[in-house]
Amino acid sequence: MLSNRINYLSESETLAMARKSRELKAKGHNVINLSLGEPDFNTPDYIKEAAKLAIDNNYTFYPPVAGYQDLREAICLKLKRDNGVDYTCDQVVVSTGAKQSIANVVLSLVNPGDEVILPAPYWVSYKEIVKVAEGKAVFIPGTIEHEFKVTPEQIKGAITSKTKLIIYSSPCNPTGAVYTKEELKAIAEVLVKYPSIYIIGDEIYEHINFIGKHESMAQFDFIKKQMIIVNGVSKAFAMTGWRIGYIAAPLEIAKACDKLQGQFTSGASSIAQRAALKAIATTPDTPELKTMQKAFRERRDLLLKLLGDIPGMKLNHPDGAFYIFPDISYYFGKSDGKTVIQNSNDLCMYFLNKAYVATVPGEAFGDPKCIRFSYATSTDNLVEAVKRLKLALDGLR
Repeated sequence: MLSNRINYLSESETLAMARKSRELKAKGHNVINLSLGEPDFNTPDYIKEAAKLAIDNNYTFYPPVAGYQDLREAICLKLKRDNGVDYTCDQVVVSTGAKQSIANVVLSLVNPGDEVILPAPYWVSYKEIVKVAEGKAVFIPGTIEHEFKVTPEQIKGAITSKTKLIIYSSPCNPTGAVYTKEELKAIAEVLVKYPSIYIIGDEIYEHINFIGKHESMAQFDFIKKQMIIVNGVSKAFAMTGWRIGYIAAPLEIAKACDKLQGQFTSGASSIAQRAALKAIATTPDTPELKTMQKAFRERRDLLLKLLGDIPGMKLNHPDGAFYIFPDISYYFGKSDGKTVIQNSNDLCMYFLNKAYVATVPGEAFGDPKCIRFSYATSTDNLVEAVKRLKLALDGLR
């Protein structure tokens, strides 16, 4: 009865784990959720005030499909100020979250059979969006020894005559890896030799960066014609529910995304756009951003220390975002007498049912040896969660 398209599509593993957590909570269990990538901070008051003012000023009518002119101009100013890249207003399209921004680009570029390179681990929705476009995902495996970052040589080796697009994130979801300026330039120098290949740089975690200034591949003028920046306000400004993302892209691609969005959703929420305008104007050194960044860094350090005390837990050292992505294959084949842990999905379900701690299996991100911990929660929750995990793992033999 249902279309092949929907039957072929997988449910988001992160959302599925969150749903299972809610089901257990509804039964009275005290579940600690380390599965969702959602800041536990409230949206800053000055941003909420902008939304209230927008309501009072009757921003309640259909906005332009690509977003309000002043918001797109502010995005251009932000890209120049923070990233050193020049875009014009008509090269920017505002959407209902960065996820829609990515989907718009993929659906505007990818034909059935086109190949899309995904450095792995990758964010869960990249692969599924490529499926919807009837493209073919081509995976390049990163390793924990190199912080899961892929090399220019690996990318070159994955390119074929069918390659249309490559999608990467930095800081990365799920690993927290951050590509340096030198690493991005080296990759760009490979891709510029293939002018028909476009690049999506997912920069949604830009401001959650523990090693200094964020670097965008678009800063290199020689690759800019192939580059699409995706960003938004969800993570840095604790605005996940406001649903505002955007792209900055070559004009032809921006126009295509505007055309596609006009048939799917039209413009993003008018009130959320006015709030986003206030957020976009925020400089990286604003106290609210610095406070959140400091908290995430402290939580990362705490969680690394706590997990480091667990036998067999092979840790990466993330430089951004709010995730740790350890290799937990040491526990494969072990059992508590009832459940045998065959893979990371089994271990995540064991954690959920035995310890009431929600995590996400690495299969969802393209690395079946790992699981993702989100530390976008309180230190008390992190301490209690790891205490429970240790007890659960002690029961495996």
